[in-house]
Amino acid sequence: MKILIGEIAHETNTFSNEKTTVESFKEWRWIHGDEIILKHRKVRDYLGGMIDRAEETGVEVIPMFSAFAMPSGVITQETYKRLISELTDSIKAVAEYDAVCLALHGAGVAEDVDDLEGGILAAVREVIGYKIPVVVTLDLHGNITDQMVREADVLLGVNFYPHIDCYERGIEAIDITKKILLGEIQPKMSLKKLPLMIPTSTTDLPPANIINELCWAQEENEAIIDCTFFHGFPYSDIPEVGVSVVTVTDNDQELADQIAEVIAIEIWNSKEKFFPDIVNSEEGINRALKIEGKPIVINENSDNPGGGTPGDGTHLLSAMIKANLENACFGFIYDPEVVNIAHERGVGASIEVLLGGKTDDMHGRPVPIKAYVKTLADGQFIQSSPMGRGARVDYGKSARIVVGGIDIVVCSKRSQTLDEQIFLLHGINIRSYKIVALKSSQHFRAGFEPLAHEIIPVDSPGLSSFNLYSFKHTRLTKPVYPFIKEIEFSQEDKVK
Repeated sequence: MKILIGEIAHETNTFSNEKTTVESFKEWRWIHGDEIILKHRKVRDYLGGMIDRAEETGVEVIPMFSAFAMPSGVITQETYKRLISELTDSIKAVAEYDAVCLALHGAGVAEDVDDLEGGILAAVREVIGYKIPVVVTLDLHGNITDQMVREADVLLGVNFYPHIDCYERGIEAIDITKKILLGEIQPKMSLKKLPLMIPTSTTDLPPANIINELCWAQEENEAIIDCTFFHGFPYSDIPEVGVSVVTVTDNDQELADQIAEVIAIEIWNSKEKFFPDIVNSEEGINRALKIEGKPIVINENSDNPGGGTPGDGTHLLSAMIKANLENACFGFIYDPEVVNIAHERGVGASIEVLLGGKTDDMHGRPVPIKAYVKTLADGQFIQSSPMGRGARVDYGKSARIVVGGIDIVVCSKRSQTLDEQIFLLHGINIRSYKIVALKSSQHFRAGFEPLAHEIIPVDSPGLSSFNLYSFKHTRLTKPVYPFIKEIEFSQEDKVK
């Protein structure tokens, strides 16, 4: 039994003015063949799960092409064509195979292509036809489309946000593919789309965790292979943006339709609970200072590079400096210019620089600071978060600078902060700090909830703000909640 495996993953924030190019992917991941096995074996991600499960069960996996870019703006047409050709050429180079397993995302957008994943799957089908099974893992923030359902045999979404179950979905993809090849199951899928957009919502808390439990209860029926609540990605201005439910059954289309409808109705009835009240940076800091105990983690939701933001926003950092905080740290802000100055001047130097705010005005203006260079590092470490544990991370040259009572980590590459490793790399033990600030919407929780005394989300103007009204969706083809409150939810969007 031979299964081709590959990956093309990008979460596209169409409101970003930064185009995503081949170079954007190569900065993070652009690898072929056996290098995919070497980079992902025993790593808790989708491909890691596929590889490990295959090796455990005697299945031969043939690695093709793996590309990942940090969430950012629309993928250029040239890059889209290159991604497609790299993947399909890899398939054409293999003489014999029985199935294909792909790790995609679900919220990719290219120039003139609203549905990156649908386009990828259609291109794959042009090469392999429709007799060979295609099983796909997706991010729960996927904006799931009719084309994805038509072109794939099975779509499997992660259930958790933070995405701590990517590895398990990779395992599941191999197990399901094997059952299809052995004739043990015949998958039928149903997609139910809701006229609903929600902000990024952790599954650690209600209402998302309650919806997940309802999905899992349905999966206790042996005829139901999978039931997934896809949150959608609200920062995409495309017609098919929004929440959806995908149900996969063993050769029972009517049951798939019925279960997708049941879960969709439960989501719709809970829709208002997905819109929490989030305080601004100043209010978050004041609240943290009144709490006994430490560390208090303040996450800047609105400048989350994991959602396509620049990562150099200064709203929270400016508020921290203005408040003259003591025993506080910030990790991290993207500013390669400041990092280079710190490395040129060296440890122990005093530098006067404009920190952050260099991408746009929305995320805050550059902050004039006089800082002490405390430590310098290469930005490399092994990820310890349950999400992607074991991955080798490289944030480029980095520096720890001190402004008053605040230790600030500055890096050369954009990313959200997933665990404490970037702090430890610079000698910062977050357990000893009163306030620990970072940029992330929810993924940080996997690494920081066990360490934090309390977590306070804050929101400001930004490309990943909880305030969905701040985004001008111009391409919606029908009314969507919360922009239109009076909407009747019906069965008209169901796709078989």
